[in-house]
Amino acid sequence: MTAASAISPVDADFVRRLADRAQDAERLRQLPAATVEEFTASGITDLLVPARFGGRQAPFPEILDPVRRMAHGCASSAWTIGFFVLHNWMLALFGEQAQQEAFATRPFLAPAPLAPTGRGVPADGGIRLTGRWSWATGVMHGNWIMVGVLCGPQDDLSAIYPALALLSIEDAVIEDVWHTDGMRATGSNDVVITDVFVPEHRLVRVTDIYTGNAPGAGLHDTATYRWPMVPALALLAAMPALGSAERAVEIYSERLAGRVLAYEGVTQKDKPLAQARLGEADVRLRALRGLLADTVDEIETTVAAGDSVPRPVRAAARMAAAHIVYESRAVIGLLLEASGASAHFVDNPLQRLKRDVDVITGHVVFDYDTSRELAGALKLGMKVPRTAMV
Repeated sequence: MTAASAISPVDADFVRRLADRAQDAERLRQLPAATVEEFTASGITDLLVPARFGGRQAPFPEILDPVRRMAHGCASSAWTIGFFVLHNWMLALFGEQAQQEAFATRPFLAPAPLAPTGRGVPADGGIRLTGRWSWATGVMHGNWIMVGVLCGPQDDLSAIYPALALLSIEDAVIEDVWHTDGMRATGSNDVVITDVFVPEHRLVRVTDIYTGNAPGAGLHDTATYRWPMVPALALLAAMPALGSAERAVEIYSERLAGRVLAYEGVTQKDKPLAQARLGEADVRLRALRGLLADTVDEIETTVAAGDSVPRPVRAAARMAAAHIVYESRAVIGLLLEASGASAHFVDNPLQRLKRDVDVITGHVVFDYDTSRELAGALKLGMKVPRTAMV
């Protein structure tokens, strides 16, 4: 039995309950209390927590399949729970003192808006932090928060460096701005932090996280914490899209047998083009699962050997994740347009799948043009911007 299957609540019954709550989750614009209670009680947030802090310390890829399967019930729930697990992994990249402090709160539930829209000015033993961050997934249930920040003196721009800062959620003010047409249950509201002191041990440099050389990589003797952040984040975030597309195929298949086409008098399953769409969707998803497996295997093999993942490989992983999302969205569109007007009623899950994946596609890490440009440029050995997200 794998670590994931040992503790994961992601069985068929849990997925069904996520589906049953999906409309309520949309209405609430956050996870329902029953979902929070269920996933926190399950221990899934401990999947990537280091063993020295009582966690499972599973190989990083163990989280991908549970998140993909959760999306069969509710993409917003899968996204939020998946990021809560990922952010436990991110905490394990900080230094030992920060981990001791934050892992003392279990489960550790932390939104992590990563864009460096905060400013950290040097203070004795740390920084004074001020800023505003958007896209704080899961913030309505958080007890800690990690934010991206530009650290350094006001009068020397050359000394500024990007970092992640770890704070108690009590240091942040939540602003209710999350009114969207998809991924509504993620509750990804804005947060504001004003002149809060963050001690040095609760900072970790982004350059170290990108390369897989953060303090936690040396503290915990396992490949789990040597994964570079961008591939880890991108592949995890692609799973709700892939799972949604798989669910769309299931729904479309079920509809074919019972749907009689108006003015034609035949069931849709007898239409050759309807059969062809199903076959096309199936093979496209098989290709995506193959791409995922190949991408994960390359990185896992590299980190298991104790080596750093080269930038071109990291960029290729980001492109693979963007392609998975791009194709998943296309598959859902292919099937939705053949499902008739009734698929657009708000109680039909097909329309929610489309809306959710449309929003997922907008995430910065899935920018299809940028992902392809970076992957191609690095494969050719060309220089890319120092701030490029790879």
